[in-house]
Amino acid sequence: MSEILSRIADYFAVASIPRAFILGLVVSVCASLLGVSLVLKRYSMIGDGLAHVGYGTLTVAYVLNTESIYISIPVVVAAAFFLLRLSENGKIKGDSAIAIVSSTSLALGTFITYITNNNTADVCNYLFGSMLNIKKDVAILSMILSVVVIVFFVLLYNRIFAVTFDETFAKATGTKAGLYNSAIALLTAITVVVGMKIMGAMLISSLIIFPSLTSMRFCKHFKAVVIYSAIISFICYIIGFFTALLTGTPTGAGIVLINAAIFIIVSLITAIYKRKGLKK
Repeated sequence: MSEILSRIADYFAVASIPRAFILGLVVSVCASLLGVSLVLKRYSMIGDGLAHVGYGTLTVAYVLNTESIYISIPVVVAAAFFLLRLSENGKIKGDSAIAIVSSTSLALGTFITYITNNNTADVCNYLFGSMLNIKKDVAILSMILSVVVIVFFVLLYNRIFAVTFDETFAKATGTKAGLYNSAIALLTAITVVVGMKIMGAMLISSLIIFPSLTSMRFCKHFKAVVIYSAIISFICYIIGFFTALLTGTPTGAGIVLINAAIFIIVSLITAIYKRKGLKK
């Protein structure tokens, strides 16, 4: 045990590791909070779609020789509003809209990567995450944005609850559903952009989906689901981060696997309890 603690202390002596750990912790909580609404509104794969848009902006950032986050934020936010508008017009369903934007952005990013001969290692870092390569200024900006997301979620909690469960009733009572749906889209876009630096474009959606689905297995009320989702995400991130750190495995993949394992375990336990309850 003392040897493990000593190794962790040695790792945390490197400036980039505690910075990445704290940022990842905050981002995972952001994703889990927003994930509850997105899952209930059947919009859980928006994280995956927006992450693919972010991958497309990465290639553009390389061509322009600038930090990707400064291009990703406005483009991904615009894509989130575009997806929202496509879904609201009723002609294209949410999942279809996400598939259109996702596949197009991924194809565009791949095409630009090929014709510009971008560094394959850098592209892989963006696709699957690389916590230790986050620059200090980008980490600070990401931390500020993550805190802003959490603050706005808390301030808009009642409205988000209303448009999540019954949007028609919310409109009837005077709630500007379109405005708060746009707020959810904006906060999700920011979380995805920040999270891609840590988890990668291919894995960020897992932070949105798994904690929410896990908490829904044993919670019935929206507020309880939100709270437990954040707690589960917090715990899974810590376990996944330190496991990956000590074993030398990819951090993003480790966090996803821990989330998946917890989801399976909780699902099995709740299924067993339900069967026992039916027998009684």
